[in-house]
Amino acid sequence: MATMVMERLVCVFINLQQIKEVPRMLTLAAPSMPGTVRDTDVPHYFRERYICSGYRPLNQGWRYYFLSLFQCHNETINVWTHLLAFFIFLVKLGQLTETVDFVGDHHSWPLLVVILSSLIYSAFSATAHLLGGKSELCHYTLFFLDFIGVAQYQYGSALGHFYYVVDENLHRHVHGIFMPLATILSCLSCLGCCSGKYCNHSLPTCAHKLGQVIPSALAYLWDSSPVTKRILSWSTDSNDPVMIYHFGQVALFLCCAFFFSFPMQERYFPGQFDFIGQSHQVFHVFLSCCTLCQIHATHLDFVGRRTLYTNLRKSDEAVLFVRLYVVTLVVCTLIAFFILSKVNKTLDLKYKSK
Repeated sequence: MATMVMERLVCVFINLQQIKEVPRMLTLAAPSMPGTVRDTDVPHYFRERYICSGYRPLNQGWRYYFLSLFQCHNETINVWTHLLAFFIFLVKLGQLTETVDFVGDHHSWPLLVVILSSLIYSAFSATAHLLGGKSELCHYTLFFLDFIGVAQYQYGSALGHFYYVVDENLHRHVHGIFMPLATILSCLSCLGCCSGKYCNHSLPTCAHKLGQVIPSALAYLWDSSPVTKRILSWSTDSNDPVMIYHFGQVALFLCCAFFFSFPMQERYFPGQFDFIGQSHQVFHVFLSCCTLCQIHATHLDFVGRRTLYTNLRKSDEAVLFVRLYVVTLVVCTLIAFFILSKVNKTLDLKYKSK
């Protein structure tokens, strides 16, 4: 017995020693990684309002930006929040595959779209925040990719809400227009975000922010209307365990919207939240929690409201909505490529004028 205990203690000690070696190994892997710089040392399109330091220098090798995942800079928390969320969503998908027949049950496909769209937006966001500091072209390209991820997630949310949450009365009024309008609003959201980013130089900060916020707000209001109606008609007498997740996702999203629109802490204490605690980081945390609540709620409704949604849906309706998801993804990609072509022309003119 004593021998076994000693062997385990030795193993733990060895593992701790290996963990302590990680920083040294990273240093050896990137011995010449430059430090961060101030906002005055980077072009203004890289600068975030009230964030004064912690910027990575431009035009380094790709290796530097990948390894900066383990460096302290003003994007580190933004990367890790959505990277961790990606793995949490991936684990959730793995758990659901044990009980849900995603291949044979067409009614499970909207649930699958919700999870896949969550994985895509979190992966695209983490990539943009990690690698978007390499150059101006990379910055625009990767953040346009991020906006595509946001737009397709909006459609995924709309599909989950419409398929599982909507009641018979609301379905009767919107069944022919809900998902097509969700596609249009998702594409407008992508267009507004990409255009706002592209016009960042020529428009005031509030103007390009509105270009991002207004289309996304309209999309959210429409996409979440089944949830809103269900919450408003909910009675405290009912014992529905899913409602706490619906309340949670709405409350968390409102927190997301607030911190995305109003960078309060860094505005009143500029320079104090450059590395940790800035509004966009808080926005990422709330959005990840909101998505997790949404996935839980969607799964519970998938299980608990099967009689309702199978009566409301035609046999091939889920297939149609999945195809519409692909259409949304393709159209948003084309929008991003179109705006990116304008960015390329602008950059070419700028470089030729030098």
